Amino acid sequence: MPRIVLEHVSKRFDKFVAVDDLNIVIEDRDFITLLGPSGCGKTTTLRMIAGLETPTEGRITIGDTVVFDAEKGINLSPAKRDIGFLFQNYALWPHMTVYQNIAFGLENLKWKREDIKSRVYEMLRLLKIEEFVHRYPAELSGGQQQRVAIARTLAPAPKVLFMDEPLSNLDAKLRSEMRTELKRLHSDSDSTFVYVTHDQLEAMTLATKICLMNKGVLQQYDPPLTVYSKPNNIFVADFVGNPTMNFINAKLSEVDGKHVLSLFGLYATFTANMNKPLNRENVIVGVRPEHIAITDSGKINATAYSALPAGMETTVKVKIKDALVSSVVFGAIDYKTDQAIKCDIISDQICIFDANTKELISQGSISINSL
Repeated sequence: MPRIVLEHVSKRFDKFVAVDDLNIVIEDRDFITLLGPSGCGKTTTLRMIAGLETPTEGRITIGDTVVFDAEKGINLSPAKRDIGFLFQNYALWPHMTVYQNIAFGLENLKWKREDIKSRVYEMLRLLKIEEFVHRYPAELSGGQQQRVAIARTLAPAPKVLFMDEPLSNLDAKLRSEMRTELKRLHSDSDSTFVYVTHDQLEAMTLATKICLMNKGVLQQYDPPLTVYSKPNNIFVADFVGNPTMNFINAKLSEVDGKHVLSLFGLYATFTANMNKPLNRENVIVGVRPEHIAITDSGKINATAYSALPAGMETTVKVKIKDALVSSVVFGAIDYKTDQAIKCDIISDQICIFDANTKELISQGSISINSL
């Protein structure tokens, strides 16, 4: 399986810039999710790699083959890029059985009949759909149709499998089950997967790396847990995570050689674990909900604005002074409206963003002091 390299790839539609100077490397056997809000350029990026859309500028290499180069006039057709494409609507032939749908592409490639049969049954076993081999698409559930579409796409053994929001038509329970199957399939098939989604949970749970885009510009390209714990900027921090990260306006100063934050009418010592200069005054403190602990020993006086117990965990809206922040507490714990509580900020992954640029400038821990 090849690595895919995008160098200075851009796509413009008249004056609208869909993708702006994108540079990423997709390594062999990676599972990459292209993530972002509607209109961010993720589907356009996928289509450019696949050859379904022509970039305005840049160069794309798959393995040792340059499949697109704007300067040299190279633009290989999708058929010559040895890729598989799984569409949102599955695009199964309704008049063909499961076997015929999977075999269709192999027949067009002039495979021998015995090789086709062997490959089809290999795919049926891999996707666990042997019992549906003689059924038609209309006789299958959405999840079963999805598996047939994946089997058909994988059958010719493409170098790369592209998927454009393939689970969006499924209900929540089936989507969860198919995520599990897709992750297992990636491991079993040794293929490179490139997957478009606007669902950050899908991206977090499936990907080896997330390519997060906004308005055509790459915001961060890192493993999921890095994107979550060390976001490059406020957009990334806000987009990834549910409930979203809390953002608190604060003042940063230096007192007796220590960095001191003023927030919620309190003073807190900030200990950085990043070697970056902290010479800003106006900052935004980013705190994940699970890092706001409700505890009797907490140094922050607050009230419970509302509580949403969900069995395994409870999301609590906490009112501190005039600010509302989210806290996630493990377990089915309920709080009465306006109940007095105490909380604390416990983590060494508290983010400090520049209030003007919105970029991450530091991370570390906070120790609340007395007024």
